[in-house]
Amino acid sequence: MRCGKPVRHEEQEYCRDCAHTYHYYDRGAALWLHKEPVSTSIYQFKYHNQRRFGLYYAKEMAQHYQNLIRSWSPEAVIPVPLHIHRRRKRGYNQSLIVAEQLGRILGIPVADELVVRVKNTSPQKQLNHREREKNVQEAFALNYRLKGVKSVLVIDDIYTTGNTVDEVAKVLKRAGVEKVYFLTISIGQGY
Repeated sequence: MRCGKPVRHEEQEYCRDCAHTYHYYDRGAALWLHKEPVSTSIYQFKYHNQRRFGLYYAKEMAQHYQNLIRSWSPEAVIPVPLHIHRRRKRGYNQSLIVAEQLGRILGIPVADELVVRVKNTSPQKQLNHREREKNVQEAFALNYRLKGVKSVLVIDDIYTTGNTVDEVAKVLKRAGVEKVYFLTISIGQGY
């Protein structure tokens, strides 16, 4: 009901993480579980310059979640930003590629410079839950204000613990955004 992870029993409303953690975002979803072949696909997308995968992921998001996205009524699509050093090294932001394509498909503007990463964090994949949470604390800031924006859609590649999306949502909500939703390519299991 919150992050979109699968649960073991049909009567469960929340996964183990959401049942014990406060989230700043309102709700989210992902295309697939983070397991093969999806995990390899995302790895190729992020680290081996397979930017063309971004259009495929965006088309799949639009096909599977168009009605849900419309019900959320986002006024802007916001990619999770990379720190400038990581973006220079990689050459692109994979979340921005997906956000731009999804925004184009659905006719929703992309606010790609609204949120900036001000802290050069360690890669989350190497950290446990507590380390992930600490790693992204105060990692994001607003670059400018969006006046009167009530609902936004945040795009990221992988949702594991939700700490990255939560930190972005916290910044947006402090700035007055009422509802923050997210979509990711893949998500961990919620059992």
